[in-house]
Order: sequence, then C-alpha cells, then structure tokens
Amino acid sequence: MEINHQNSTDKNNFNFTYLIFLALISAMGGFLFGYDWVVIGGAKPFYELYFDISSMPTLQGWAMSSALVGCIFGAIISGFVADRFGRKIPLIFAAVLFTLSAFGTGYVDNFTPFIIYRLIGGLGIGLASTLSPMYIAEIAPAKYRGQFVAINQLTLVIGILMAQVANYLIAEPVLDDNTAAILSSWNGQSGWRWMFWAELIPAILFFGLLFLVPKSPRFLMKIGDVVSAKKVLAKIGGNDYAEIETANIAVTLSESDKAKIKFSDFKNPKVKPILIIGIVLAIFQQWCGINIIFNYAEEIFTAAGYSVGDMLFNIVITGSVNLIFTIIAMRTVDSWGRRKLMLFGSIGLGVVYAILGGAYYMQFTGWPVLLLVIIAIAIYSMSLAPITWVVLSEIFPNKIRGVAMSIATFSLWVASFILTFTFPILNDALGASGTFWVYSFICVLGFLFIKNRLPETKGKSLEEIETELTKDK
Repeated sequence: MEINHQNSTDKNNFNFTYLIFLALISAMGGFLFGYDWVVIGGAKPFYELYFDISSMPTLQGWAMSSALVGCIFGAIISGFVADRFGRKIPLIFAAVLFTLSAFGTGYVDNFTPFIIYRLIGGLGIGLASTLSPMYIAEIAPAKYRGQFVAINQLTLVIGILMAQVANYLIAEPVLDDNTAAILSSWNGQSGWRWMFWAELIPAILFFGLLFLVPKSPRFLMKIGDVVSAKKVLAKIGGNDYAEIETANIAVTLSESDKAKIKFSDFKNPKVKPILIIGIVLAIFQQWCGINIIFNYAEEIFTAAGYSVGDMLFNIVITGSVNLIFTIIAMRTVDSWGRRKLMLFGSIGLGVVYAILGGAYYMQFTGWPVLLLVIIAIAIYSMSLAPITWVVLSEIFPNKIRGVAMSIATFSLWVASFILTFTFPILNDALGASGTFWVYSFICVLGFLFIKNRLPETKGKSLEEIETELTKDK
C-alpha cells in the first residue's frame, strides 16, 4: 500500500477558523515557554539581593540556568508520554507545572525552594517545547503546516516580549543604586515577585482552554480510534480530506508499527540519519549563539558602553525586532521553503557575528553594536528560531515521532545549558570579540551541514516526508 499523493489541499475548503483556534491554544505553551524563560532576567538584580547571592557567582549562575535543567528532564520524558498518552494530556500537565512554578517562584522566601519552583517551570518548558509544535504539525494540512507550526514560535516570541515589557513596567525606576536602598524598595521586596506572578494569568488560561481541543488525529489512529481521527480531520478539511489523510496515516502505522518502540528502531539505517539531522539542527539552533543576547544582555550592552537604564530599553527593542521578523518567517516558511531559510540564517549570522566581533575588537561602542545585534536577531528570528521547530516537527517517522522529537529537544536543552554556562567563561578568556568569532565559525559549520544533509519538506504531508526520507537510496 502506498501513500496517496493527491493534493487535497486544492480541493478542500479548510476550516481555518477551527485550525487557528487549535493552533493558538496549543501554541500558548510556546507563549509560556518564552515568558518563563526570559522573566528571570528582569527579576535577577532584585532576587539576588533578596536571597543574598549577589556576590556568589556560582549561585547566580545556578539561579539563571536551573530552569534549563528542568527543560532537559522535561524533554527526556516528553516523547515517552507523548507516545503513551498523546499530545493533549501532557500539555495539560505542562500547564499545571507552569501555574505551580509561577506562583511558587514569586511566593518563596528562601533560595532553595526558589530553585525548586524554577526546576518545575523548566519541566513545563521541556514538555511544551516538544509537544506544542508536534500537535500543531499533526493537525495542520501539509500546504500550510509551516505557517501553522511557526505560530508556536510567534507566541514564544510574544511571550519573551511580554516578559520584557512586564519586567520593565513592574520595576520602579532605581533612583539609588545603594544595595540597602534597592533591597528595601518595592523592587527588592515585592516587584520581582509580581514579575513571576504575572505568568499565572496565561498559565491558568492555557490549562482551561486545552480541554476544548481534540486529541491529535495521528495519535488517535495510532491507538486504533479511526472514527475519532476521521471526525477531527473532517472538521478540519471535510470528509474527502479525512478519508485521504486517514488512509495515508494507516500506511505508516502498520501492525508492526503499533508495537512497542524498541531501541533498535533508532539504529535502523533508514531512521538513524534522520535522527542525526534532528539532533544536529537542535544543537545548532542554540550554539549559533543568539540566545546569549537574551540571557546576558547586561554583559553584551555594557561592553558596548550602554548604561543599565539604556540596557533595559535595548532589551525591549530586541524583543520587538524578534517579534516582527518571526511574523515575516510565518509568511516565508511555506514559500521560500525550510532549507533556503535555514541556509540564509546560518550564513547570515556567521557574517554578522564576524563583523560584530570586529566591532568589539576595534572597541566600537553605542549604536553600531546595537544595530549589529538587531540585525543578528532579525536574521535568527526569521530563520533558525522558527524553522528548526518546523523541521523537527515533520521529519521524524510516525512511529517514533514522539520519542525522536524528545531526543532532539533534549539535545537542544543540553546545548542551551552548555551555551549559557560557557558564555561567561568564553567572554572572560576571549573577550566579546573572540566569543562572537567562535559563534561565527559554528554558524559556518552549520551552513555546511544544512547544505549537505537537509532536504526540502515544504508542501508535503508528514506521510510523504516519511516515505521519501526512509526510502532506499
């Protein structure tokens, strides 16, 4: 039995209102991911004084990176729970974790429980970062899947921007930089708490709205509930579309496919190269270096001669640029294609980083550095940031998609932890110039890998992609 390559997208009137509704609810996981990941940056100067760790670099680093450890564990379990319980139920669990973390992080008075709640939030991020794009990819028609999966990145970027804006609005102007004055101020006692508590509103809303979405049709087919799968697909694209899609899904879910996933499945010579592509792309999305601008904005902009007040404003600027160019990515992902955007992003960042390193080396300050940072964020936001998630959500075979996506996301968060941990070390050893030249070299390597290994997947159903990637060469 073969995949039906009939392009039903041209013959069906898709229910885009329903599709957007489902995508936006699922993508709220991306919003919470972005908010929870970035909010700690604004609270950092104040909770460090509150917990008396401002002179303890190790604890400062642990506070910043602890959520990433939670992300790693969330990514580890996400694939297994996705293949066992589907995509919807684990997303509901992630919403609960976000709610607990938002409340607890702002409520505690001691550093240890603060870390525990950050770990809980990271666990939610690890689950949502895997499951939200996976769910969207499995309900979206092939012709529009790139745009719909990119909605998750759009909400993530909005979450980042909202965290930056919330931090900026909640914090009162610092009139006296004396430690005792800051500690006894609104910022030092309550402001940083409200930065975390603001996340409660979207977290609770996410939890409630998830009960309105159906289970993924591909998961329903996997567990043998063909009737329910057809109902979901029919509501998306009509009865003819549902018949074609369920038939195609059935091809990739034979009786042997329904068996328990074994380690040998990943050693299969047809599957292993696909898994390697996913892992490398996930690592590269982090090691391209752009996220250090968000995590260590103070160091980046201070090195360029900006004050703390200017730095806070610059962060909002970078967040706004991030949002604008993510929207552009949504318009180009299904026209330009995944591969072309990934190539553009990797070589573009490589060139900008090389120039940025030169600017630091020549001790340029002010707007030239800010402009280069903005260009780098613009390139990343319309290429590697959203397109990596699109590719990861569609290249893995149906049978192992959950676990393979989990492995790729686990690799991404380990890479993110290493990036966050090593930046201060690289910056101290090589300076800002040498550090960005290292990231430039990594981007060139990423360009070469994508050029040689990544196929184009735009406009193809998940089943078509699976058939093409696993066929004998």
